[in-house]
Amino acid sequence: MKILPKEKIRLADQFTIENEPISSVNLMERAALSCVEWVEQNVKHYTKFYVCCGNGNNGGDGFAIARLLYLRGFDVDVFFDQQDQNFSTDALVNFKRLKEISGISLKDFDEIEKLRSDEQTIIIDALFGIGLSRKLDGRNQKLIENLNKKNNPKISIDIPSGMFADKINSKDDVIFRADVTLTFQSWKKSFLHPENGIYAGKVVVLDIKLSSKFIETAQTDDFVIDDTLVTEIFKPRDDFSHKGTYGKSVIAGGSYGKIGAVVLAVKSALKTGSGLTFVLAPDCGYEILQTSCPEVMFINGGEKVISHIEIQENTVYGIGPGLGTEDSTEKSLLKFLENYHSPLVLDADALNILSQEKHRLDLIPKKSIITPHPKEFERLFGTTENSFERLSLAKIKANELDIIIVLKDHHTQIITPEGKVYYNITGNSGLAKGGSGDILTGIITSLLAQKYSSEEASVLGVWLHGKSADFAAERYSKESMQPSDVIDELGNVFLNLNRRKLFFGR
Repeated sequence: MKILPKEKIRLADQFTIENEPISSVNLMERAALSCVEWVEQNVKHYTKFYVCCGNGNNGGDGFAIARLLYLRGFDVDVFFDQQDQNFSTDALVNFKRLKEISGISLKDFDEIEKLRSDEQTIIIDALFGIGLSRKLDGRNQKLIENLNKKNNPKISIDIPSGMFADKINSKDDVIFRADVTLTFQSWKKSFLHPENGIYAGKVVVLDIKLSSKFIETAQTDDFVIDDTLVTEIFKPRDDFSHKGTYGKSVIAGGSYGKIGAVVLAVKSALKTGSGLTFVLAPDCGYEILQTSCPEVMFINGGEKVISHIEIQENTVYGIGPGLGTEDSTEKSLLKFLENYHSPLVLDADALNILSQEKHRLDLIPKKSIITPHPKEFERLFGTTENSFERLSLAKIKANELDIIIVLKDHHTQIITPEGKVYYNITGNSGLAKGGSGDILTGIITSLLAQKYSSEEASVLGVWLHGKSADFAAERYSKESMQPSDVIDELGNVFLNLNRRKLFFGR
């Protein structure tokens, strides 16, 4: 799914109005109806709504939503600025339609302060839309602050009021804190970054049938990884194939006391379909690995730490889980990278070793994949003020080094050398446990060995990792799920992918 900046969303609206054709007020009605239908299906046990409307088109959406909710049997109060009724054209149309309905109470914003917190009444925020270009102040700031103090469940329409669509807000900006955001047609970039995303709550993308022709031709470098993209990338296994068809993987890692990390990476590589899988680890992990992973062939890389990494032909390496940073390990990794020139996966301590001297980054083979978390990224490339700046720096470095950067976060970003950014929306906070990153290393290494391109392996791998975590959370809860549970759920994700590919062909 493409992520369109606000200017292109406006153009998509206009193109749809002119070419469907449909009037702008009827397009607004369509958007409002999609919100009301979602409410009926998902929160119908709530019977009372406070709808807060601004003067612009976001307020127009709110007026239309209030009318439609009332006509479907809900109890609705509408709050707006009675001192300033300079509405946009379409907002005025919907305000007049609303006034014709006697059963809806119309109240001034000042009355919000008098409302008691009521967990049975939903507050709907339709105050400021994606066109907001400056932070809220004065009466508007006070209004949002008062609403945020209420314990009511909260829904924002299109974007939480006070939030910018395409850039980060300042730390002191006041933003409506929603439990759910019903956004139109596509994700907004700011939802996908932690500084702003915490205000959006659960994001639901509603298809309001903006012109598919416009969206297909619109240029953007930002994408959300959705089921359609993943199914296009995924390659079902050919019945007339053999183990050699699906590549040869070597997971290199582990050190005394850290063999568990490489066990997790190896198991996830196997579970993702690697044809031949080896583990290069110190001898102290031999019994553990041979017992826990009997399908894997063991290569001795040292005694208690890895002190040598041999190069095998036609092999994809994933290096880093539990590796350690001992001098002998550091020397063996650097020597290996000086002589190995095919794409590989680097994570964890492999990245920490490279970060010690900046010129070492030039040793990373072209089209390789690195998977840093924010602290590892900082050690590699320097500090940034926020996640937007970190992403900008990642795009520069991916281009300079000609590599894929998998920047791990709540919404992990895959950054290509060409400047494309793929945001992942699978996964959950149950992955905030040691070992989760090791699993991702094994998954991506396995896919790279199976002849997926570096970009495809990263996009599909991150999605698989998150989707398996979502299945594990449903089964065990985010609190109790373990990294090994994520590995176990990979099979169910592949079953679903194969069914989709079989029946939909996409």
